[in-house]
Amino acid sequence: MAPNGVNGVAHDDEGIDYSDIEAKYQVQYDEGLDNILIVDGVPVIDKSKLEKLLQKIAKDFSRKGCPIKPENITVPWNDSTGKSKGYIFMEFKNADDAARALVAMNGHPFDAKHTFMITRFTDFERYLNMDETYHEPPPEEYKPKEHLRAWLADPQGRDQYATYRGDEVEVHWHGKPSQCEIAHSRANWTDLYVSWSPMGTYMATLHRQGVRLWGGPSWEPQQRFAHPLVKLIDFSPNEQYLVTWSYDPIVVREGAEQGPQYFSPEDEGNNIAVWDIKTGHLLRTFPSVYPEGDEAKKQMQWPALKWSPDDKFVGRVTPGQQISVYELPGMHLQGKKSIKIEGVVDFEWRPLGDKDREEIEKENRAAANGAPAKQKKARENMLAYWTPEVQNQPARVSLMNFPSRELLRQKNLFNVTECKLYWQNQGDFLCVKVDRHTKTKKSIFCNLEIFRVREKDFPVEIVELKDTVTDFSWEPKGERFALVSSSDPNLGNPGPGVTIKTDVSFYQLDRTKGDFKLLKTLPSRTSNTVRWSPRGRHVVLATVGSSSKSELEFWDLDFTTDETRREGAPWGSGIQHLGTADHYALTDAEWDPSGRYLATSASAWRHTLENGYAIWDFRGQELEKHILDRFKQFLWRPRPPTLLTKEQQRQIRRNLKEYSRVFDEEDALEESNVSAELIAHRKRLVDEWNAWRLRCKEQLAEDRRKRGKKVEPAKDKAAQEEEKEEIEVWVDEVIEQIEEEVVE
Repeated sequence: MAPNGVNGVAHDDEGIDYSDIEAKYQVQYDEGLDNILIVDGVPVIDKSKLEKLLQKIAKDFSRKGCPIKPENITVPWNDSTGKSKGYIFMEFKNADDAARALVAMNGHPFDAKHTFMITRFTDFERYLNMDETYHEPPPEEYKPKEHLRAWLADPQGRDQYATYRGDEVEVHWHGKPSQCEIAHSRANWTDLYVSWSPMGTYMATLHRQGVRLWGGPSWEPQQRFAHPLVKLIDFSPNEQYLVTWSYDPIVVREGAEQGPQYFSPEDEGNNIAVWDIKTGHLLRTFPSVYPEGDEAKKQMQWPALKWSPDDKFVGRVTPGQQISVYELPGMHLQGKKSIKIEGVVDFEWRPLGDKDREEIEKENRAAANGAPAKQKKARENMLAYWTPEVQNQPARVSLMNFPSRELLRQKNLFNVTECKLYWQNQGDFLCVKVDRHTKTKKSIFCNLEIFRVREKDFPVEIVELKDTVTDFSWEPKGERFALVSSSDPNLGNPGPGVTIKTDVSFYQLDRTKGDFKLLKTLPSRTSNTVRWSPRGRHVVLATVGSSSKSELEFWDLDFTTDETRREGAPWGSGIQHLGTADHYALTDAEWDPSGRYLATSASAWRHTLENGYAIWDFRGQELEKHILDRFKQFLWRPRPPTLLTKEQQRQIRRNLKEYSRVFDEEDALEESNVSAELIAHRKRLVDEWNAWRLRCKEQLAEDRRKRGKKVEPAKDKAAQEEEKEEIEVWVDEVIEQIEEEVVE
């Protein structure tokens, strides 16, 4: 037999070393257990509930961006009892997916009684053999974080506002003329618009990739939310959560990042997302819901989700069917079922007033001090909703406690076309603006159904109006409201250049009779917008969105003192017109948080005529005005509620003269500094003039010497003073002028 080899030459491989080649091309097998997690805190069940439990666990993990199949979950069993041991093993595709699931789901509340506690399988043995000797860790270097509300500590007590012009966003300080300055400016800071959070802690910017939150003195990024092509955002009242909406449905591409901060395949097709601001985690997504009716006229209501004032619940309405309320932070359906209401159109949560907040603070302080809890009914939120006429059922407005779902009050309404719910910001009153139609349905008129919420049995008062109400607004922290009404035939079909005539009316609660009484009506106006000062009392009436009229009227509803009222002054005599102003083609009007200044703006988003903004005082005096091309947005920075107690506020009011004396001294010092600077500036100019004149004289004398001419000696100061030049000026003064017209 021929030898094994090439060309009859045999080869002996036993003497050749292949170790380097084998090491280079060795195949690595993943034989570790880093992709396995141990999940404790799982409900103890029998085998009949196993399939349901595994599906629920897999769904919770997938919702957080950690997809897993039920067959990859192992449940240990106790053979003696036939029940599970309360923990499970989960096997993921790789170690990265396991690490992501550990971060996202550790501490996750599975239900009211069970919370997941997760560890790696590879850490289990390490924990068993852990050295329990305590070793003090090295101290970490302290790095102070910026305070997100540092602007409130401004020594001058100034407010801030943001402007968006072209591609540049600026944050300004607003105060006295000498104190106004730009706090921060940045180009290409946003792609769509900017928005402040309700208490001014964050500024949100919208980008193609999602939303970013900024804050602190240096305006560093605080959080990001990856919702591509986002168009609308809405903060919860206490800045704990954020809602985002995009017209384009959510799409999770293959290979996209997964985790608690990103969308998962289960979110595909939805448009609305709810986020936790502190962690940046995605809590839940929803599809957009449009009202029932004509497809061509469908428009999504925004905000699509409505928050309870304490951030504990968020609700969304499915028009005609139900109100679904979700409990935070788990975003689970409260009570595992929605509130079924046939025909429901809209609902609103009742705001928390100052009285409610004081009671909550007292209860919290008592609980913190260990005082025994009083046997009192648990505090609940309240919501109001309305349903239209369905078959033989009348339209109805209802008040409900939540979460007990106790129905507190119902009011039947007839011949209803539309309803609008307006809560007063202290939660004392609810106004239901009811647009009614006649039996022939050819004309529409309006009624106001006002619920006095803090009184027993929730009495309802009806204010009947003949005209259509186009705007309604409660006075903040007050018992008055203003409305704009019109009977103009062009109201429904306004054309270019057509001015709608309106009437503005003010109403106030008459405590002696317990009903709302007309204070004053301002007829034949063009105003279509009412803006109350945040402190109440002052109000501005504006004509917004018109190219032909742009008037601003400033009114004071408490101009007269209480003494005058006690002397028997007629009802409504305290209303006083303070001033009238004009801002051509204005599109927005907004009071600053202090209620001392009003800002009006003309946005390039609406038109391109004299875009810019102006700031006025509460009397209608223009303080500054800026005409800026491509100006888009003006926003005052909100302020959080004061930390002072009611007693501290009363103390400040009693000692207001002492505080005002300090401010008066600062104002006088500033004026004197300005005067001193002006005098020094004028003196410097005079000295420069005299020095220049002396140089010119010396140069002239030098030129005369060079030409051989006689140089006149400089006169002494006394001789200069003796030379005086008298100038005679004739002034013609017209004492009287008479014009005679000759008729031929």
